[in-house]
Order: sequence, then C-alpha cells, then structure tokens
Amino acid sequence: MNAMLNRDFFERDTRIVAKELIGKWLYRKTPTGIYRALIAETEAYHGQDDLGCHCSKGVTPRTKVMFGPPGHIYVYLIYGMYEMLNFVTMPEGFPAAVLIRGLYRLEFSTSEKSSFQPLHLKTDGPGKLTRTLKITRNLNSKKLHPETGIWIENAGIEPGKIITTPRIGIDYAKEWKHKPWRYVAEFS
Repeated sequence: MNAMLNRDFFERDTRIVAKELIGKWLYRKTPTGIYRALIAETEAYHGQDDLGCHCSKGVTPRTKVMFGPPGHIYVYLIYGMYEMLNFVTMPEGFPAAVLIRGLYRLEFSTSEKSSFQPLHLKTDGPGKLTRTLKITRNLNSKKLHPETGIWIENAGIEPGKIITTPRIGIDYAKEWKHKPWRYVAEFS
C-alpha cells in the first residue's frame, strides 16, 4: 500500500489540490472487490465568490458538506441521472471542492491480497467513472478512507504533462467560466 492522502493534503488551496491529485490512485472498495485508477482530469471549485461553485448561493442542505472538513466526499446528482464525485478542500468553513472528471488505467482486484488486473471500462467522464466505480450519493459527507470505501494514495507515476484549461459546462458562471481551473493529464 502506498501512502494514503490525509486531511492535510486536502486542507490547502483547491487549485493546488486539483492539480496535485493528477496521477494519484483513486481506490473504490465494493462488495465484489477493489477498483483503482489514476486520476487524469480534475476541476477546482473555490469559494462563494466562484459563480461556478455550488456554494455561490451559500449553505444549503446540498452544499453543507463543502463548508465542512477537508478530505470528505461530496457527491451530487446532475441532469437527474449522473452522480458527480468531488473531494472537499480548504479549511473548514471555506467552501471548496475538486470534481474528479476522468480516470486512466482502471484496474480491479477481487481482494486486498490479490493482484490488480486491467479493466477496459469507460472512465473518461465524471458520470461514466461514478457509474463504473458504483459511486452514489450514499457516500456523500463521508471521509475519504478505506473504511468508507473511497480513498486516495500516492501512485509514484507522473503524468507526462498536465494541461490547464477553463472548466467545462458552466456557461452560467459569467466571467468565472474562463478560470483555468481544469487540469488534464497526458500520460505516456
């Protein structure tokens, strides 16, 4: 087992966390076994001023988790059909999270003691990856940890290059839609 990322990793500037999550292992434990994949694409949502962030309208039952402690899971439903996986960042009280948009090199193991085998399932989009990894709103507000079934570990694999672009699908966010807070890996 590699070093698991803890609260200190997430209790930093959201944009830094979003970029540094690229190339880390995302683990998802299910009743049938353990999935893992490298994080390949993220987006940062940072504070109440960010009109792309759900917290721009303040604390609601949906956004309460984003105001909470870093290193927790924020899962929400979009378009009535796709679960979106996010990780809360920044010190408690400052609303922010990183959306996990895409994964690379998906693998599966039937137990913690057996080796991981490659899987050829779609994880190149936030809705696809949550469906593949069986991530639902039942995980909302839980801590990133093996006991809850989702955690992040250092992988020791560096992407060849990380491209920075504006975030996707937030045309409603006015000038905030142009912020270069989307990070995409080019693995070699």
